[in-house]
Amino acid sequence: MGPRLKLFLPLFLFALLALVLFRGLFLDPSEMPSALIDRPLPAFNLPALGGAQQLSRDDVTGQVALLNVWATWCVSCRVEHPYLQQLAEAGIPIYGLNYKDSDEAAQGWLDELGNPYRLTIADREGTLGLDLGVYGAPETYLLDASGVVRYRHVGVVNEDVWRTVLEPMYLELKKGAVAP
Repeated sequence: MGPRLKLFLPLFLFALLALVLFRGLFLDPSEMPSALIDRPLPAFNLPALGGAQQLSRDDVTGQVALLNVWATWCVSCRVEHPYLQQLAEAGIPIYGLNYKDSDEAAQGWLDELGNPYRLTIADREGTLGLDLGVYGAPETYLLDASGVVRYRHVGVVNEDVWRTVLEPMYLELKKGAVAP
């Protein structure tokens, strides 16, 4: 490589980096692919929040449901919580996965804000979250009646997300829902 060409190397590297960063401006961060789509929810054996009961995959399968990853340290989870309450009151089965949190803080949160979850899995160490590929909270997984992950939503579930994305899939899965 000649001495003049070496002068242009930093400019070339800068242009390449700028192109990569510019492309990133147009990516939707809520559309993170999951390796679990169309695969069974990972097996687990974790305690229920605030109790000695051990929960497993079988406790959250058998019907079309949502699995919501949340934590008390998550600001967006507080924003999402009232809408999850509305969905639960409308009969949508929602299971909670309390992610890397203390039981005391999580139970206090549910006592204060209400509990939309049929069961809450205490994932204190984040082991199930790791198996799910959780990037952070909130994340919501749509499970079919057999416990297969059909969709993953990263971010807040609100009315718009429910009506345009999750509800149509939920209703379609319910049509063909047959528990194992």
